[in-house]
Amino acid sequence: MNLLGIDVGTGGTRALLIDKGGRVLASATAEHRHFASPQTGWAEQEPQDWWRACCEAVRKVVSQCGTPASNIAAVSFSGQMHGAVLLDASGNSLRPSLIWCDQRTAEEAAEITQRIGAERLIQLTCNPALTNFTLTKLLWVRKHEPQVFEKFRMLQLPKDYVRFRLTGEYAMDMADASGTLLLDVANRRWSAEVASATGIGMAVLPRLFESSEVCGAVSKEGAEQTGLASGTPVVTGAGDQAAGAVGLGVVAPGTVHATIGTSGVVFASTASPIMDPHGRLHTFCHAVPNRWHVMGVTQAAGLSLRWFRDQFGPNSAGDRDPYDVLADEAASVGPGSGGVLWAPYLMGERTPHLDPDARAALVGLAANHRRAHVVRAIMEGVAFSLRDSFAIFEELQVPVTNIRLGGGGARSPLWRQIQADVYAHSVEIVEAEEGAAYGAALLAGVGAKVWSTVDDACRNVVRVKTIVEPNRESAQIMRRQYSTYRRVYPALRQIRDSYSSQTA
Repeated sequence: MNLLGIDVGTGGTRALLIDKGGRVLASATAEHRHFASPQTGWAEQEPQDWWRACCEAVRKVVSQCGTPASNIAAVSFSGQMHGAVLLDASGNSLRPSLIWCDQRTAEEAAEITQRIGAERLIQLTCNPALTNFTLTKLLWVRKHEPQVFEKFRMLQLPKDYVRFRLTGEYAMDMADASGTLLLDVANRRWSAEVASATGIGMAVLPRLFESSEVCGAVSKEGAEQTGLASGTPVVTGAGDQAAGAVGLGVVAPGTVHATIGTSGVVFASTASPIMDPHGRLHTFCHAVPNRWHVMGVTQAAGLSLRWFRDQFGPNSAGDRDPYDVLADEAASVGPGSGGVLWAPYLMGERTPHLDPDARAALVGLAANHRRAHVVRAIMEGVAFSLRDSFAIFEELQVPVTNIRLGGGGARSPLWRQIQADVYAHSVEIVEAEEGAAYGAALLAGVGAKVWSTVDDACRNVVRVKTIVEPNRESAQIMRRQYSTYRRVYPALRQIRDSYSSQTA
């Protein structure tokens, strides 16, 4: 009996097959071919391209595993959050999806806040109106593309669209729905008040499920395109952050994960919805029934290093991964990067600044600094940005007992140590650090009754492989450097505001 997890990411879609012991049997990734940024701060992808990539990745996995597709007991999903997929009455996508990092909707976010009230909105949804959230994207389309909005009949998020293509059923899970700004997060239901206040009809909102519930089955058409067996149960799944937390075993209060992917996330499981009155953290439903989580987000975490690699990385790395070359260079520089600081605001920033117009900066460069100093400064700056979330956790008395690392930040030995030093806390690496697709596979197992609960699945499958302790001397340097880092954003904002007033 095998279980399939599918993660619809930003760069590609990954399929991962595990057995009931949690062992990875096969995996494959198909890259997404379409990404558009027609204007600064805009980000769009074609939903049909996600489906193509899903079919390609799943077919590869089915062919690799050496057993019939009928041995797959269930399929589940994870995926990039917040992206607005607008479907017509026939289930056809009406336009490219405005994805999670799209920042064009500042006016719509302000309108929502003005119409409902900042305090009331947090009471209703546990979150403020941010440009990333799906509702702001719907209002932008309604305002700027009314001919498209007239045909809009069903909302899906990225992984939900792919699941719809596999099953023919509309559905959404509580965790991913939390990022739409249309969910009553505390009560795990759609907010009729928010929908009414913003003019969104309840009929366009799909049926809600808990993440481990079966919501459909592989259709005949889905089977033909993916190689899966028709009738295979399909479990709802979760947004990538909640699914990734399940894959890391971060399901009980006190457990936290810090994940560095394209974006960066600090995620803490909680027994009740803990709301930040200032809206700096997101409060979402967890992939576990009757549990929630708080989450701080850095917009450009791994994206910062990817940007540097693409623009200034080694011209030739031979057979080596260019990231490994850069990490080796960075390791030659001591903690603190010779005083160089990186503010990772390439795509604006969410936690703690809630500023879509924030911009990145390298600070403190001198003639004796090399590329190695800049690379290490980028790695440290991303960790500092995640440290901001831990500071808010402390303020809100969110318990932190165990910190587990995920994403590229878990695979790089140097970035692991930097994070332990910046957080001044031991960090754990699990045996199967396979990301959100692994968590989706575990959710598939719960839906298929392989395990009775998500907690049971994590207890039986997720194991800690390595613990990295902070270096006392390095941690002291990082504490001083972080104190300096926190002064960078106010200075950048002052410069921006001064420039704006001069050019107005």
